[in-house]
Parts: sequence; C-alpha cells; structure tokens
Amino acid sequence: MSAASSRSRYLPRSKVVAILTGSQGEPRAALARIAEDEHKFVGLSPGDTVVFSARPIPGNEKAIGNIINQLCDQGIIVLTDRDRLVHVSGHPRRDELAEMYGWVRPEIAIPVHGEAMHLWAHAAFARDMGVKQVMLTENGNIVRLAPGAAEEIDDVPVGRLYKDGIIIADEDSVGVPERRKLGFAGHVAVSVVLDGKGSVAVDPEIALTGLPIHGVSGHPFEETVMTAVLGTIESIPRARRRDPDLVREAIRRSVRAAVRQAWGKKPLCTVFVAIV
Repeated sequence: MSAASSRSRYLPRSKVVAILTGSQGEPRAALARIAEDEHKFVGLSPGDTVVFSARPIPGNEKAIGNIINQLCDQGIIVLTDRDRLVHVSGHPRRDELAEMYGWVRPEIAIPVHGEAMHLWAHAAFARDMGVKQVMLTENGNIVRLAPGAAEEIDDVPVGRLYKDGIIIADEDSVGVPERRKLGFAGHVAVSVVLDGKGSVAVDPEIALTGLPIHGVSGHPFEETVMTAVLGTIESIPRARRRDPDLVREAIRRSVRAAVRQAWGKKPLCTVFVAIV
C-alpha cells in the first residue's frame, strides 16, 4: 500500500493496517475512491486484503457490491462477515448502556434513532434504570427540556428536500413520485376528438413512451392501445359521450388495463378529449 505518510511508506506491506471510511458504499468515502483508484494518498495492490467489518444496511447492498467487485477486479482479497467473524458492531450492548446510565444518571430520557419497536424498548429500559421522565417523540416534535418538566411544545415540518435543477423543494412539488412511476412503467398519451353526435371525428392519436414495442402475445402495443381506446368509446352510450370527463376516465382505465394484461405493468396514462 502506498501512503503520503513517511512512516507507513517504508514499512513492510504486511505491517500496515489502514482504517478507512466507506463500509456502506458511500460514493465519496475513502474506500470508494481507493476502489476507483482516485484517492490521492492511498492505493492498493494485488494481494492486499480489505476487511468489511460492518454488515450492509438494507438498501446499500448494490453500492457495497460495486466496490467489492472493483476491488476484486484489481486482485485484492475482500473479506466480509459472510467469510469470517469480522463484524464489529457500533451499537452498545444492554450492559454497556446500563453502565452509561449509571455514569450519567439522567433525569430525562428521549430515545431517538430507530424504528418504533426500538424506541419503545429503549424507553422501557430507561424506566428500569430509574429515569424520572421518559418521553417518546416523533420526527418534527419540539421538546422543551427546561425549565420545569420536559414537554412537547410544537412541531416543525420534516422530510427530504430534493435539488432538481435549480429548484429545491419536497418530492411532491418536483414530481418525484410521478418520475418513479414513469421510470418503472412508462407513459401512454391518447388524444381523442368526438363530434357532437358522439362519433369519432378523426383517428385517435397515441404516443407511447418507455413501453416495449410488443406485448407478451407479440402484438404491437400501439395496436393494443388503439383497440382499447376505440372499444371503450363504442361501449359508452352516445348520449354519455358528451361528457368529456367520463370519456377521459373510461379510456384511461381501459388503456391501463389492456397494457397490464399484455405486459404486467400499468403505465401512467394521459387522455385528451375534445368534442367539436
């Protein structure tokens, strides 16, 4: 291993241990940069060993796997808790928590970090340790600790903010849920023009974005959608075709159902209806 430090640079490779950040696959952590050979001061060579002493947090598996694959491609030996007893927990055990409570002797305990079951368990533990006041709160709660007894006094907005271009807003404001749906199942746009008698004035226009060319039966999706649109219009009594909202919703449902039958996914669907 190469390093900027003059002490480690000249040590035998078998005598050097480097403690690195990035066990959860963080893209700019030291380990990720080393795996990509982008770190200024530390590099690994074939035959070196990297030990992941942390277990993957759910959701990080892909990022961790990418780093492991990059290291293996360089001839580096990688050890995880699947191979050896190398996992080191960053969380204290119950006895260690009890020792901490004995040192600090708090009058107020507010469990944080974790799911509801963890918070309730910690609250019960704090009571067992003799804490006078234990409070369970949620994200956004404001708790006043003093003067007097601790109490919840207000709430503040919480949640994720997204930087979308030059806009910073919550996910609904920048359309994140819709984009996820588009990325998963695509979009179908249908334009229909009806005359005053409820007949189709011109052939409907259809635009497919992000859908396969053919369905499971081999039929082109454009034909599948067109059949659904025309069939839906014909199924609506002429008198009721004068209601563009009714026609629009009927076509939307029909198109999504037809695509789902042919693909197994329901796309977003936008329908435009004009009555002339």
